[in-house]
Amino acid sequence: MGVELAVGNAASHWTAMARARGWEWVDGPGFTAVRSELAHRVLLAAGPISDVDELRRELLAVFREWGSRQLCLEDPTQSLDLGDLGFEAALAMPMMVRDPDATERPSLRRRVPTDRPGTAATGASTGEVEAGGIEAGAVDAGRVCAGEAVDEEDLAAVERVVVEGFPILHRLPWQRGQQFPAAAVVPGQRSWLARVDGHPAAACVTYDDGTAVGFYWVATLPELRSQGAARAVVRAGLDAHPGRPATLTATLLGEPLYRRLGFTERGIARWWQFPATPAELRR
Repeated sequence: MGVELAVGNAASHWTAMARARGWEWVDGPGFTAVRSELAHRVLLAAGPISDVDELRRELLAVFREWGSRQLCLEDPTQSLDLGDLGFEAALAMPMMVRDPDATERPSLRRRVPTDRPGTAATGASTGEVEAGGIEAGAVDAGRVCAGEAVDEEDLAAVERVVVEGFPILHRLPWQRGQQFPAAAVVPGQRSWLARVDGHPAAACVTYDDGTAVGFYWVATLPELRSQGAARAVVRAGLDAHPGRPATLTATLLGEPLYRRLGFTERGIARWWQFPATPAELRR
């Protein structure tokens, strides 16, 4: 059931954004396609594909009608091969779900003496740093705070952190309103911001579809990583939705943090991008 929750939330989120931003979308047999202004987005349904050839024909009909020049397709079934059409199998990423009664696990940390010459502790006041350098397990409440972004200043900070923290290359340099237009209100979507020493550090967006809460665009600014900001911002979103399962698609760097917060892998999604990266740029 976890994969269906994650895919259903993502499809609902993209169509909600399409309504808010005036994008065209198609709910096809076994897929949802959204015609955003940059890369068109396709999400396949979580269930098994009964007729792969028919699905390919349906998708190609949409791509031709839209004149798609840039695409991102997410396949949770890992059964569709689009390589012969000029697509590149870009990533395989875990789809993760956190049950409402999940418990957090302590992070793996190693002690670093703060008084030893030539060393510096990055784990706030604890003298501990995170093994692997993802996010500190313990959050120093005096340095890190997180909560919902409501006013314009905080919403702008969320957008900047997401664009620069990922980074989203085609949005750089960051300009307010390109990634998250202020006028495009998406029902069910909320923004979250964590600060370290008062400075915006980590951010994410959640979407509540009435069944599950999806986490999207979880990002931390490079210079403020490994200080507990990402953990704090995800924790804030979780605390605001008690009793509700949470879903996300994890990156390689983010997966250890999500596992510590109680998320578990329920499936793997294959991501395809079009056009494929030219061979000379892959070296």
